[in-house]
Amino acid sequence: PAMTRPLSFALLFVLLLAGCFALFGCDGGTSPDDAGPTPGDAASPSDAGPSEDAGPVFPETLGPDERPAAYFLPSAHDGETPLPVIILLHGYGASGDAQSTYFRLERLARTEGFYLITPDGTVDSGGRRFWNATPACCDFASTGVDDVAYLTGLLDQLESLVPVSDVYFMGHSNGGFMSYRMACELSDRISGIVSLAGSDYLEPDACVPENPVAVLQIHGDMDPTIAYDGGSIGEGYPSAPEAVERWATRNGCDTAMAASGEDLDLDSSVDGAETTVTTYESGCSANAGLWTIVGGGHIPPVTSDFTPAVLAWMRAQAR
Repeated sequence: PAMTRPLSFALLFVLLLAGCFALFGCDGGTSPDDAGPTPGDAASPSDAGPSEDAGPVFPETLGPDERPAAYFLPSAHDGETPLPVIILLHGYGASGDAQSTYFRLERLARTEGFYLITPDGTVDSGGRRFWNATPACCDFASTGVDDVAYLTGLLDQLESLVPVSDVYFMGHSNGGFMSYRMACELSDRISGIVSLAGSDYLEPDACVPENPVAVLQIHGDMDPTIAYDGGSIGEGYPSAPEAVERWATRNGCDTAMAASGEDLDLDSSVDGAETTVTTYESGCSANAGLWTIVGGGHIPPVTSDFTPAVLAWMRAQAR
């Protein structure tokens, strides 16, 4: 796959915010670039994978030719040991490349030992990439593009090349909505999802997963774009607490036994450990958690602790 392409700070900010400003008129806030430097190169199959006579031949990208997806192999990759994979889903108007830079995931894929796939959504008539997630967001032209099939195909292809232990989807905004949809429709293969400023279907019975899936919702309570308390973009979406409690119920958790964890420092624009932690883990087949960034907006300038904390949560959800 292609190596990490350098993104200027200005370009990264434009990619992440373009759809947000154009569609929702959201506040500018602080650029994601304030969160830290651009990550270093991730290992590509050409320098990390086995030679042709020792195993499969790795393609430059995954997916069909008309819609290729970049992917990255960790240094720990040996082609025999099962490793987890994160499929990263960008927000509306952004890209897989920009989203990975924002979360610093390419560098961490190498050092922490997981596969990473960074696909791009379909480009709409306004030139913005989107995922056909829930009716709330963001196939606004009703194209009906089957992103569930597309993303499932990427996973199938990776698993034909290397052994995969656990599958995680992680998304921001529109990518968070799509992560929820994947949990609903691919629950037999997904260990967990992480949604930053996304949400579930508006109606609970629109999602009937056959298996438990661990869910982590991270959301700023001052988000002007995807409201923490729920909203009505498209056909509407539930509040962050409601979305998490639904999944706690689906996972068999005792929702009366929510636990509070130690506060986290995830947003560099807010002083101190601003993020409260609520976890459903009593009686669960899979956990559900809500990290509320108190005072946080739609694109929080994440601290260096953000992604390591998310990865630690993922590791705890391994099947």
